[in-house]
Amino acid sequence: MKVLFLGGAGMIGSAAAREAAARGIEVTAVTRSEPRRSLAPGVRHVAADARDLDALRAAVDGEQYDAVVNWIGFTPRDIAGHAELFGAIARQYVFISTCSVYARPVPLLPITESSPVSQPHFGYARDKIACEVELERAYREEGLPLTIVRPFHTYDRTVIPVLPGWTAIDRWRSGEPVVVHGDGTSLWTLMHSSDFARAFVPLLGESRAIGETVNVVSGEALTWDQIHLTLATAAGVRDPKLVHRSSETIGAVYPGWADVLDHDFRHTMLFDTSKLQRLVPGFAPQMSFAQGAREVMAYHDALPERPERNAELDAAFTRLVQLT
Repeated sequence: MKVLFLGGAGMIGSAAAREAAARGIEVTAVTRSEPRRSLAPGVRHVAADARDLDALRAAVDGEQYDAVVNWIGFTPRDIAGHAELFGAIARQYVFISTCSVYARPVPLLPITESSPVSQPHFGYARDKIACEVELERAYREEGLPLTIVRPFHTYDRTVIPVLPGWTAIDRWRSGEPVVVHGDGTSLWTLMHSSDFARAFVPLLGESRAIGETVNVVSGEALTWDQIHLTLATAAGVRDPKLVHRSSETIGAVYPGWADVLDHDFRHTMLFDTSKLQRLVPGFAPQMSFAQGAREVMAYHDALPERPERNAELDAAFTRLVQLT
């Protein structure tokens, strides 16, 4: 197969390119500048601005693809002209959206691909919805061979998958508490990028996925307390201290988190993976979060220079802990 990645040099895109190349797929990645992460052996790089339609047209001139994957479509402007261009040269156009498009609170759990989509406040998800709507119109009216893929919270060894990041680890190791939103019992779903890639790559060139939206997510659901405590254990902290404060209180003290807590992280997100299982029979995640957390800490502890605490966040946590 021949596959074109628009972007694809980020965390999940590079993992998908590596998995695809390992399966013998011919992958070309179009990025404007030198990729931040090293491309896997066998992945061809084309330097072009994938958001510039003329530059993109020149980069793919005369080529035909089994699948084109758009990793960098964040607003309708980013996908302008794609239906005409790729409808003519690709057997499948895969748009990477997000499970953040689902309405909060979710009216019925677990979430399926047909769960209500609505996000009037959170700009990232609102713009992804607008892209989906335009591409679905092109599928219905122009024959664009569309597949929409919705990942959720994905991480790899380079990412500490909680909002405070390294600040949480450093505070725990210093014997200081870390603030967790709500009562810590809402459910969240994490997926390692390697598992995402193993689930995603078989969808490329899959005719049964045309016209479908697919949640590519892990079935492992953890509470926010479990996520924090698992990271603390991986960091070698024996008695990690957690302090719970409401999302509204945290947002008032640290406004940078107000939107993401109010419209995303505070809500339980539990997924039905039946459609993914039908399209990719036998898929099961191989990386538990306990294992992934150990990988994350090993990576960060081996860095030549340790990350530093976010001073503003650290001060906000201290204020929040002192509240009664």
